[in-house]
Amino acid sequence: MLDNLVKALFGSQHERDLKALLPILHAVNEKEAWAASLPPEEFPRMTERFRERYRNGESLDSMLPEAFALAREAARRNLGERPYDVQVLGSIVLHQGKIVEMKTGEGKTLMSVAATYLNAITGKGVHVVTVNDYLASRDAAWMSPVFNYLGMTVGTILSDMDNDRRRENYACDITYGTNNEFGFDYLRDNMRW
Repeated sequence: MLDNLVKALFGSQHERDLKALLPILHAVNEKEAWAASLPPEEFPRMTERFRERYRNGESLDSMLPEAFALAREAARRNLGERPYDVQVLGSIVLHQGKIVEMKTGEGKTLMSVAATYLNAITGKGVHVVTVNDYLASRDAAWMSPVFNYLGMTVGTILSDMDNDRRRENYACDITYGTNNEFGFDYLRDNMRW
């Protein structure tokens, strides 16, 4: 009974979460025309400007609307696919460090692009985890044109790679791979004998 009263007064947790995200989504949508007006050569320049702003102390959250709009436009130009608002919402949630649940075919790979791009601005590298080598290869190949358009490098860690190739791929801005490969590489790098 008390549960129903609280929901009636304040809404469900889902409704409250969505209400908090909508202003961020609106800010991204407001930057869409700006991103669409940019010539291709401006996209990697914007990435460098974002990196400079980050080095100067600006937070990723304050750059989110511009960076997400830029990533959305890069996806539209390179894949012919414009991430839907629900995918942008998912990317915002992912950037916030929360888990996003989506069914097969709902666009998880495209949804993750904006959050991946924004977090790669730090220069620390972003690892995108998939469940098998096939998906790691497919997703990296599919999204590379978007990230390259933005001036970012993309790598893939596969089970049959030697250490030199792994090192090269880990040096990229964005690295796709499986939980097993990332996990065991971490263990190999940090084991003490």
